[in-house]
Parts: sequence; structure tokens; C-alpha cells
Amino acid sequence: MGVFERYLTVWVGLGICAGVGLGLLIPDLFAVVAALEFAHVNIVVAVFIWIMIYPMMLQIEWSAVRDVGKRPQGLVLTLVVNWLIKPFTMAGLGVLFFQVLFADWVDPQSASEYIAGMILLGVAPCTAMVFVWSQLVRGDANYTLVQVSVNDLIMIVAFAPIAAFLLGVTDVTVPWETLVLSTVLYVVLPLVAGVLTRRAFQTRSAGSLDAFIARLKPWSVMGLIATVVLLFGFQAQTILEKPGIIVLIAIPLILQTYGVFLLAWWGARRLRLPHAIAGPACLIGTSNFFELAVAVAISLFGLNSGAALATVVGVLVEVPVMLSLVALVNYWRPTEVA
Repeated sequence: MGVFERYLTVWVGLGICAGVGLGLLIPDLFAVVAALEFAHVNIVVAVFIWIMIYPMMLQIEWSAVRDVGKRPQGLVLTLVVNWLIKPFTMAGLGVLFFQVLFADWVDPQSASEYIAGMILLGVAPCTAMVFVWSQLVRGDANYTLVQVSVNDLIMIVAFAPIAAFLLGVTDVTVPWETLVLSTVLYVVLPLVAGVLTRRAFQTRSAGSLDAFIARLKPWSVMGLIATVVLLFGFQAQTILEKPGIIVLIAIPLILQTYGVFLLAWWGARRLRLPHAIAGPACLIGTSNFFELAVAVAISLFGLNSGAALATVVGVLVEVPVMLSLVALVNYWRPTEVA
């Protein structure tokens, strides 16, 4: 591992501090960057995420993608965690914390909105960052692509009904522009670019593609750090103004993330999944499609609502927490069941 990968947690920590500091120091600049969005997808953040994803897409081999159906257990585990466990445990934790444990500190209206935001996060499994987490645990790139693609297809039909059921409303509308644009930006375009790049390198020496991917790895990490700086810079004022509420929302979100991960890891061990499939399968079930969750929270409850704030807190805690899970997956690598 290079210096960037070896000290990734340190760089991300510095990125968080830099983001908050710069967001407070030059808020107007971050406001301009935050306004550069379409369908609730920030274009600058999308570029940085694309930089992160592209190196992994270079590793996709279509012949191996076709073989995923021969070992479906990892895909089944991902789908069970994402659609039968995660949304409902998120709702349960939201009710437990904000209607019971934190009831004396939060008014009932705000509590219901925080719960709603948590639910929207739980019903929106991640699309983009999954590729980054999979790369960091040396996951099977081909298998990860199939897992993400199937999740996106299910999200089209399952997101609205599950969200409506858990929220107790009937007018949940899927923001199709956000869903389609994110899928195109984070899956289709980098995948096409990766395929075309592989074909170009196939005409060169055998090791040229591997050397190119190695040169790109630092850029992938830099894209992650830049994304962290922007996300925390966008919310610097909120962090400063509402630190107590952010902590209260973060507690159940963090517990949910670790709980779902441990449950998925137990399932992976029971299914005797190889590490390259088990790692990404467990991480997919714990990260969130925050653009979708934020867009729906704003459309249902308003820009300044507690639901929108809860989805934003989900964005803030995701990267540090997911990096800790990446470290855990890598630490457990020698104990995998073959």
C-alpha cells in the first residue's frame, strides 16, 4: 500500500477539519459550489466521486460478470440486508431513540421528522461510494458491479412503497431525475470509460493496464478526501449551530451502521463467502444513497426540516464510519472461511 492508502484515515480526518474550517472561513465560496447541482446531485461532488470510481471500473471483466450467477449467495445476502432488514431496523432505532431515550430532549414534531429522515436513509442503499469501499477491501470488482446494478433496479420499484409504509404517508414520489442522473454518473459513465480504457490497453504490453491503475490510485484517494472537504464545508454552519442535535441524530445512525454490518458479516460467514465477495456485500448493506434520501426529505418535509437535517447527518457520519468498517474487514481478512 502507498502512503495515501496506508494513512487514509488520517487524511480523511484532516479533510473533515479542513472542510469545517474552510466552510466557516469562506462560506460564500462553498455556497457557490453547493449551488452547482442538478436534480439534487452536486456536479463538483459528482466529479470527485467519478474520480474515485473510475480506477475500480478499469478492473471490470465482462466474462467474470457473467459468472456471478454461478455463485449467487453474496448477491442474496446483499439484497436481504438492504431490503428486508436495514429499512426496518433503521425505523425501529429511530423510534427507540427519539420517542423513548431522547424524548426529554427533543420536541415531538422534531422527533418525528428526525425519524423520517433516518427512514429515508435506510431505504436508500448506496450506489456510488460502494465501489470505493469495495476497492479498499480488495473486493471482487465484477461481483460488486452486479450487486450495485441489481440494487438500483430493485430501488426503482421498492423505494417508494417501503418508504411510504414506514413513514405512514401515501404521497412518496421517487425523484426520478436524481435516481437516473446518479446511476448514469456513478455507474454507467465510469463503467463505459473503464471498458474503453481496458480495450485501449489490451493493444499494449501485458502489464501496462496494471501500471496505469497503480498510477491512478493516489488520485482515487485524493478524490475521496476532496469529497469529504466539500461535504463538511457545505454543512459547516449547521455543525456550528446545531452540534447537540447532530450528535443525537448521529448516535442511532452509527449504531445502525455497525449493527447491520455485523449482522451481514455473520451471514457472510454462515454462507462461507470468500473475502472478496463478503467484504463488499457487507459494506453495501451499511452505506446510503444520500442524494436520493436528501432529495425525498426536502420534497416531503421541506429544506429546513428535521428530516432533511437527519439525512445530512447521515452524509456527515458515513465516510468516517465506513472507513472504520473497511479497516475492520481488512483486519478480519486472515480469518475468512474459504
